[in-house]
Amino acid sequence: MVHVPNVTRADALRAVRNPLALIAERWTPTPRTVRRAALAALVMAVVIVVTGGAVRLTGSGLGCPTWPKCTADSLTPTSAMNFHGLIEFGNRMLTYVLCATVGWAIIAVRSQKPWRRNLTRLGWAQFWIVMSNAILGGIVVLVGLNPYTVAAHFLLSTALITVATLMWQRTREGDAEPRPLVGKAVQQLVWFLVAAAVLLIAVGTVVTGAGPHAGDSSDVDRMHVNWENVAKLHAVLAWIVVTLTFALWFVLKAVDAPKGPLHRTRDLFLILLSQGIIGYVQYFTDLPEALVGLHMLGSCLVWIGVLRVVLALRERPELVADLPGPSTESTLTRA
Repeated sequence: MVHVPNVTRADALRAVRNPLALIAERWTPTPRTVRRAALAALVMAVVIVVTGGAVRLTGSGLGCPTWPKCTADSLTPTSAMNFHGLIEFGNRMLTYVLCATVGWAIIAVRSQKPWRRNLTRLGWAQFWIVMSNAILGGIVVLVGLNPYTVAAHFLLSTALITVATLMWQRTREGDAEPRPLVGKAVQQLVWFLVAAAVLLIAVGTVVTGAGPHAGDSSDVDRMHVNWENVAKLHAVLAWIVVTLTFALWFVLKAVDAPKGPLHRTRDLFLILLSQGIIGYVQYFTDLPEALVGLHMLGSCLVWIGVLRVVLALRERPELVADLPGPSTESTLTRA
């Protein structure tokens, strides 16, 4: 039989005050478990973006016309509502799955030994971003899918992906001071790439906000800009990102950089090519919903790819405790 430790009144009080500390005392996850928990949080952050896109592309953005309830009198969709209500409510329920996944990651990193406080902070940062975006999602519904709030909703999801990617990477490396693997010139080129990618994603939200997929079957206000001109600007920025990525790969090969940065840059280049093909096909085929949804997934993967390139430019080995040398040991012995 499995031994169950006695839980005293003091243990119960401590569990109420700081349940994570109590769990950490009784459980030590393996490094593999911690990495998987962080990866699960990242995957779920991408999933919630894709399902949110499905809500928009099926015209279900106002399937539940109010928030936090689905209707004024019901928390869940009613039998009188069509499938739009089910799709919107289903996406809301996935927020709880995302919270559970982030919570699992927080528990895992808090319980590992030794405790890495920086990882716990990254986990809590994800939690608060999720909470903030849930509130913003409610505002999006209450203001009738205003395109500017929808764009902010997507950008906040991108911030969640950023923190989740950073946390996943940090679980796979140590806590020593980062050591650069490339020179200053290469690092500057990468930051140009990051800036271009940020502009690409930001302009992409304008394309969506001005485009035909308003998120609901009714008349929803759009951003008052020329959609085709913004789409062309988005394409130009995409080519800039592709060019910078290829230039980075060429420079890394020329300076005989380590395999890590080279492989991450190659991966990003392949993701960008796939995303570009999808983007042009959807543009010339009048934006079919399936391709637009695939393009949203590609946007998440592009940003993760950019972040992985940045993080591959340095290494952080495990911290090694200072051990007394021979001279120190002999001095201590004589003393």
